[in-house]
Amino acid sequence: MNNKLSTNDDLVDRKRAAKYLGISPETLAVWKCTKRYELDCIKIGRSVRYRMSDLKKFVDERLTS
Repeated sequence: MNNKLSTNDDLVDRKRAAKYLGISPETLAVWKCTKRYELDCIKIGRSVRYRMSDLKKFVDERLTS
């Protein structure tokens, strides 16, 4: 059995997630605290991680034509 996560399910820290979204890590933290957007994160101890698949979905849902 392969325990490696697929590319879309790789976990990234807040800094990398913010860079992917083009915002600051502090903005991402505020969004989480205020529940401004539904962007799930995973808490591992005191660390916060985001799934790349969730970040991509978040961006795709905001595409405009």
